[in-house]
Amino acid sequence: MAIIEAKRLTKIFGPDPKKAIPLLDKGWSKEKIHAETKLTVGVNQAEFAIEAGQIFVIMGLSGSGKSTLVRLINRLIEPTSGQILFNGTDVLRMNPEQLRQFRRKNVGMVFQKFALFPHRTVIQNIEYGLEVQGIDKKKRRDMAMQSLELVGLSGWENSYPEQLSGGMQQRVGLARGLANDPDVLLMDEAFSALDPLIRKDMQDELLVLQSKMKKTIVFITHDLNEALRIGDQIALMRDGSIVQIGTPDEILMQPANKYVERFVEDVDLSKVLTASHVMEKAETITIERGPRVALQFMRDRGVSSLYAVDKAMNLLGVITAEDASRALKEGLSLQEVLLQEAPIASPEALINELFEGMGSSKLPVAVVDGGNRLLGVVLKGAVLAALAGNTVFGAGDSA
Repeated sequence: MAIIEAKRLTKIFGPDPKKAIPLLDKGWSKEKIHAETKLTVGVNQAEFAIEAGQIFVIMGLSGSGKSTLVRLINRLIEPTSGQILFNGTDVLRMNPEQLRQFRRKNVGMVFQKFALFPHRTVIQNIEYGLEVQGIDKKKRRDMAMQSLELVGLSGWENSYPEQLSGGMQQRVGLARGLANDPDVLLMDEAFSALDPLIRKDMQDELLVLQSKMKKTIVFITHDLNEALRIGDQIALMRDGSIVQIGTPDEILMQPANKYVERFVEDVDLSKVLTASHVMEKAETITIERGPRVALQFMRDRGVSSLYAVDKAMNLLGVITAEDASRALKEGLSLQEVLLQEAPIASPEALINELFEGMGSSKLPVAVVDGGNRLLGVVLKGAVLAALAGNTVFGAGDSA
């Protein structure tokens, strides 16, 4: 079951907002409703489900409704209609005390502006939410120190915000959001105030933290590259409506409409697509076979090299047609002519990280997992096709 689920979640700004609901049901646009009623549609009947442990990215241009939507989840903004379910419980039906407990224990939030108290030390800033909850001093200090360690700021606990860089201040904000170990972390444009290099470092840090904590994260951004880099699912908004929800692959390769297509057309695919997106099935041979068999395999399969593997598909090296012919003439085994310097990459390697290896070798890039098991190969033609926006097939697929 989804940990968070929205059903026709709607926010209308202005007097008597509920009168706009039937107009939305009739399909009126945001512009038409404002022209006729002077009401502003913030979020239009949003529907989505977020699984536990996902990074769910909500993105769109300024004014698309993404920040309003994230604040509906914990009722920092009161919805006009619809439902927001947390583990099956409707947040909109919570009384004030239940809502306070929900915000304190189940949901943490990290804002674009670091919102740190300048007169408090780092550790005191992190403790603040725990202090408000009435947690005793020793326990909250232990919880805050653990959170501080998670974000890599051990040793800075007695410093003040002005003594920290922007990236370090945002880490303090992140530690404060994590301090009470919430089920869900809401992050509203959390990295957008940082310069590009620090921003990328924070994205990396978030992914590392997520691999350890397995939190459910709702992340707001206007940056498509950021969304594609960190998101498990992406909801793209326009004029208060969600126009597409999908994986990064689906958003890039299967845009739902012209708007999404235009939104993603300028993405540098080499910085988004990975080796796993473009790899193809590798032609293999086990090392105990002879050179005559290797040459026959190459003729049958129309290739000029084979990847030598053991019976567990662990990569041993490459046999080229030239070397197999030499082995046949000189009575050598495949082991004796094996090339072991073939370029390799992990399935998570970005395409732009493969360029150097592809440029310095005539061989395709072998894609291997952490145990050196051969998963596929990346051909130059497949990379060029992917960067041109053509359909990408995974290993073992075919056109």
